[in-house]
Amino acid sequence: MKRFRRHGQESQRDRLKQELFQFNKTVEHGFPHQPSALSYSPSLQLLAIGTRSGAIKLYGAPGVEFMGLHDENAAVTQVHFLPHQVELVTLLDDNSLHMWTLKAHKGLSELLEIGRFTLTGPPGALPSVTRVTAVLAHSSGELLLLGTEGGHVFIVEVPGFRELEERNISLDQVASSVPDDYIGRRNLEHVEALQENPLNPNQVVIGYGRGLMVIWDMEKQCAIQHIPATQQLESVWWTEDAGYILSSHSDGSYCRWMVGVEDLNEEEEKSDIPYGHFPCKAISKIVQLPTEDGPPFLLFSGGMPRASYGDRHCITVIHGKTHVALDFTSRIIDFFVIRSGLQHTGDPSALVVLVEEELVVIDLQTDGWPVIQTPYLVPLHSSAITCSHHVSAIPIKLWERVIAAGDLQKTHYSKKPWPITGGRSLAPDPPQRDLLLTGHEDGTVRFWDASGVCLYPMYKLSTAGVFHTDADPNDNMNQGSEGEWPPFRKVGCFDPYSDDPRLGVQKIHLCKYSGYLTVAGTAGQILVLELNDEAADQIVEAKVVDLLQGQEGFRWKGHTRLDVREEPVQFPPGFQPFALVQCQPPAVVTALTLHSEWKLVAFGTSHGFGLYDYQQKSNILVKCTLNPSDQLAMEGPLSRVKSIKKSLRQSFRRIRRSRVSLRKHHVNNAAKLQEANARLEAELAEMELAPVQRKIEARSSDDSFTGLVRTLYFADTFLTDSSHNTPSLWAGTNGGCVFAYMLRLPPVEHRADEQVTAQPAKEIQLMHRAPVVGIVVLDGHGAPLPEPLEVAHDLARSPDMQGSHHLLVISEEQFKVFTLPKVSAKMKLKLTAVDGSRVRRVGVSWFGSSKSEEYGESGLVVLTNQGDVHVVSLPSVKMQVQYPCIRREDVSGIASCVFTKHGQGFYLISPSEFERFSLSTRFVVEPRCLVELPLQPGSAKRRIHSDGGSSTLRSTRLDSEDAEVLQEIQKSLEGDQTSFLENNVKNAVA
Repeated sequence: MKRFRRHGQESQRDRLKQELFQFNKTVEHGFPHQPSALSYSPSLQLLAIGTRSGAIKLYGAPGVEFMGLHDENAAVTQVHFLPHQVELVTLLDDNSLHMWTLKAHKGLSELLEIGRFTLTGPPGALPSVTRVTAVLAHSSGELLLLGTEGGHVFIVEVPGFRELEERNISLDQVASSVPDDYIGRRNLEHVEALQENPLNPNQVVIGYGRGLMVIWDMEKQCAIQHIPATQQLESVWWTEDAGYILSSHSDGSYCRWMVGVEDLNEEEEKSDIPYGHFPCKAISKIVQLPTEDGPPFLLFSGGMPRASYGDRHCITVIHGKTHVALDFTSRIIDFFVIRSGLQHTGDPSALVVLVEEELVVIDLQTDGWPVIQTPYLVPLHSSAITCSHHVSAIPIKLWERVIAAGDLQKTHYSKKPWPITGGRSLAPDPPQRDLLLTGHEDGTVRFWDASGVCLYPMYKLSTAGVFHTDADPNDNMNQGSEGEWPPFRKVGCFDPYSDDPRLGVQKIHLCKYSGYLTVAGTAGQILVLELNDEAADQIVEAKVVDLLQGQEGFRWKGHTRLDVREEPVQFPPGFQPFALVQCQPPAVVTALTLHSEWKLVAFGTSHGFGLYDYQQKSNILVKCTLNPSDQLAMEGPLSRVKSIKKSLRQSFRRIRRSRVSLRKHHVNNAAKLQEANARLEAELAEMELAPVQRKIEARSSDDSFTGLVRTLYFADTFLTDSSHNTPSLWAGTNGGCVFAYMLRLPPVEHRADEQVTAQPAKEIQLMHRAPVVGIVVLDGHGAPLPEPLEVAHDLARSPDMQGSHHLLVISEEQFKVFTLPKVSAKMKLKLTAVDGSRVRRVGVSWFGSSKSEEYGESGLVVLTNQGDVHVVSLPSVKMQVQYPCIRREDVSGIASCVFTKHGQGFYLISPSEFERFSLSTRFVVEPRCLVELPLQPGSAKRRIHSDGGSSTLRSTRLDSEDAEVLQEIQKSLEGDQTSFLENNVKNAVA
């Protein structure tokens, strides 16, 4: 009977787990690592980016995102949308072509690979014959022209990838039509560029590497004009009126050639080297676009004087008398121009530039050509990320104040809306406002709106102003000097260089109820800041804390502390520092917590921990945790190389000693062997008794960094007896030690006058000395204690102070529950002994049921060094679920992981990207979007079936659905544009 009851309980628990837990990797935030290709579809208004790792990412309106990954481990070298269709083609560096489509399924679009193709040459042909170097997606949407390294152009039918051999353009066909005097001087080399005649889709220009360009008629299958350029060709552009072809070259020149004039010779080419007579770098791409009333826009990348500015990454924009060289901080991958108007044939409105580390969009319709703020693809790594901190359910008042402070920092951005607007986001509105704070190497803290699919930048805080650094406050990076040539203008926000590595932010803690923020850094500095809506001049005085407590025999070998400015510093509206604690020695701050109700900040380093009262600006407690034998803790991170050399030396010495001892005791080998066998048998017998546990050796107290403080925790609980609760501070160290201090807080009315006191209450030493990575106190109901001020704001129920409290100590190896106030062990869950993994990250999360709004459970979320995520039940401390999340080799990804209060998490998959994952069935943030092919007036329309079936062509006679679409478009557009669209559709119907 008991067995049946237990079986019923287990099945009920399994059903409950399915209602609470579900693992999904939901969305990638940030900028793609190592981008390698760019494309844009004017009809779909979608942007595509390919990467060196084989990923393909599509972006439209904010919230519209798709991602695909090629099976091949090869870089994406080119991406091309098929005109007026939902397909795109990618070319990889293994010479394979892949067809992707946006297929609708259950009302949502999915990015799917539907075909792959590799050119095959005749038997015995060299690989270069079919090595694709240039791709042209023909305006018909049915053909791909593939130029190759061997000089041939293959024509392939899409989407089926069927080669049309009878229409191929061979090198021999082209060469036979070229004048003898040209072909005699040089061979044509590879196909560098392919461009279609904007007015006649039967004509294409084929540009060869050595410079020759041939206009080819695909219908007549013959060359109709030769353009004999002499310089190495880089790119080709056919002007919109089809009257001219522009070519750019490796010597920094570009040429303008008239189309239709047969007797062109080298002397008649209109050549221009924009940046002077000295040798220049290649112009890799050139574009010319007309305007309705004025001169055309000319845009090109490269062309800088090689000796003076060969290291600059520039795109030049020339419009009439306005000439600007946009200077980027990383290598340019590609660019395109978005045009205004319903048919995207109007004046240029925005320049979109993909560089290696960011996406920059320039407003070409506003004077001064300002940058447009990107709602996604923001370079998280504009300075390297050093830590992160997530805060859930931000109150609306704090949210609006942070936005207001951030808006004041964005006045230099264009007021124009984001120009890439394809698709529709169907994701529900976020249930709450969430913040992700990232700390950076340059001393900044960036606030991100992490509520939805887009990680949107809200506000940036800089801590560098408090200290003296090498940065020049008068240094203006954005503007070139008057009359400078080339006319440079710095654009983009990627700036990986830090003025001082000591500024790096290591720990962040924000109280969302009070608006207090504390930020700790690499050189032992802890700043306490509060939100102020007005600018203010303040002197921030440093309170020095000696964590060594006068211990002799220690000498700090690391970096010096930062020099604090003694004069008043003006801080802009936003978070402003009013208190500064400086640890001595100035080691990296390893633990930090804030209790805004008690007005206290606790901090820890590798030498000890302290408690600071930021209301009275006084130190309350300093505790040195340094082990007398721990010399490594006295070396800063900059001297770590010495310690590695030292450990190598010690290893070699041990090896030598063991060899000597082997020679000495060679005689006693037989006896030693018997003894070893006996010991092995005993160990095997022990293992048979407990087959699921492995023996864990206790760590020596002499291990390095045993005094390093890993976690700090405030709790109002029972420390001395079970009838009187008291505020307390708990600290856990790398050596498996837990310290508890009882705090005495004066009454609220005397808080500003009377001092807070702290006295030691408990000390726990874990048997195996495993590092303590987390501490949680559970109330009488077994629930984790609420955050400071959470109960006061009616956002959590008061903790149960009637029943007995429990202390949960999370070490790297196990979870152990102690009773309070006696601190006697009650239960434990072993992790390392069972599967050999160790705890790396831990957090407390609330898991709401997907079936019932009322039901939910608190759980401990754990990430191990194997990259697995576990959920452990509270207060019973039992393993609930386990999911593989991060590759075990990805040490930096594991170290960067941060959990949210509602069962989600973030970790870095590259220096510039966060992967977001969810363990909860109720809280899932993921893209849900639909891309529909727009109505094409005056031409056949391709309809995509919602069941994912094949696409069919039909006439454009308006049915009721089309009429509804037209009505929606009419509502969203203003009068003149609406009438323009109406006329076009009426003409199409007629």
